[in-house]
Amino acid sequence: MRRALLWFKQDLRLDDHPALQAGVDVECLLPVYVLEPSQLELGPLGARRLGVHRARFLLESLAALDGLLRQRGSHLLVLQGSAEQLLPQLAERFNLQEVLTLSEIAPDECQRLDRVSQRLGPVELRELPNNGLLRTEQLPCSVSELPQVFSQFRELIEQQLHVYQPHPAPEHLPPLPAGVEKLLGPLPTLSQLGLGEPLSVAASAFPFAGGETAGSARLRDYLWNSQNVRQYQQTRDGLIGSEYSSKFSPWLANGCLSPRRIAAELRRYEAQYGRNDSTHGLWVELLWREFFRWTLVRHGSALFQAGGLKATARAPQQVDQRLTHWCQGRTGMPLVDACMRELAATGYMSNRGRQVVASYLVNDLQQDWRHGAAWFEEHLLDYDPASNWGNWAYLAGVASDARYNHLFNALRQARQYDPEAAYVSLWLPELRHVPQHLRHTPFLLSHLQLGALNYPRLEQIPEAWTPYLPSAA
Repeated sequence: MRRALLWFKQDLRLDDHPALQAGVDVECLLPVYVLEPSQLELGPLGARRLGVHRARFLLESLAALDGLLRQRGSHLLVLQGSAEQLLPQLAERFNLQEVLTLSEIAPDECQRLDRVSQRLGPVELRELPNNGLLRTEQLPCSVSELPQVFSQFRELIEQQLHVYQPHPAPEHLPPLPAGVEKLLGPLPTLSQLGLGEPLSVAASAFPFAGGETAGSARLRDYLWNSQNVRQYQQTRDGLIGSEYSSKFSPWLANGCLSPRRIAAELRRYEAQYGRNDSTHGLWVELLWREFFRWTLVRHGSALFQAGGLKATARAPQQVDQRLTHWCQGRTGMPLVDACMRELAATGYMSNRGRQVVASYLVNDLQQDWRHGAAWFEEHLLDYDPASNWGNWAYLAGVASDARYNHLFNALRQARQYDPEAAYVSLWLPELRHVPQHLRHTPFLLSHLQLGALNYPRLEQIPEAWTPYLPSAA
């Protein structure tokens, strides 16, 4: 019988896991996760691939995965180093004939798979279907023929009825290879990784833990227990609290939840309680995720270039002190600063907030959008290459969408989505004692007043903000 290694990456679950299913009948199975130190180093755009909040969520997810494996007679081996060096060494040491893993779509991850495959030599690297909703054979046309505008993509996909039948986690797993016990040890801590421990923030909109168990509990609660999914369309643009949106994205990004499981549960819920605009709205968000994934498959590394998918687009490419102020939440525009402070403190930000801060960086501050995308990559719990870079390219006007750019009036957004300035007050304590009607426009205060608050002054007020300034100003 075959002896196999199961290589976990961003697929930290047992439910609906094609590579795991392919390994249930082998003689012995070695589950492995490789934490690569290069992820913690600064990249060319000035940010790390893995920041403290993402690392915390990752370690929680690995601990949860190990617990689920132990319940089934197995264990998770977590190693630090290079996958192309460690995996061949394990295969040789324990006489393993194949490595099972999920396929990848992002260029860097695909190249890593190629390097591992080359180093494995005669040991087969089997790539199973990845974390997408649809597989290539389920598409209504070839990848190159898929619409490059979301509305058309959605219409095409929704013309076909897809029945999602995710495979549940097996009850038992093959034993570990003999001698592996010597390699098993505790997970590294954030401090050992050089990241330090993040403070717990009571106001976090994502007060949840990483891991499949927590993700599955959230899925049950949002759909079946609280049924908050029925109000999703009315609450999705909220800024405060854990219930204004599903919050599935961090578990999806780390592979703790399968998108096919979410789709199947959503269909089951609609069959029992009926479909409404909100349940359909959640489905559309799954399709957005899918759209960005196939966009990445089609265009590859072009998505990460300054000109994005439009080589002729004129997206700003300058980087100066304004980028630093944006990262620090010190631009002088309260809604933008509140969103960026929330991100730094918790690793999360609302969908509405992401659109506002991205548009502000590109259109108001005229900074290179790729640096914003890289900052999000370091900090966002739900960082996913396709969705993150696809959304940023979309906001910067260098995606496939026909429009040049997507300009958000930040002050109008503040008035509409934070009318009582509750969100700004939550994340910008220095403005809490400013009269409520001025909390979105502290730049109207005198230099003396603003200086006493230790809040930066916005030197130039966009003309488009004029209709949304306080009437007394």
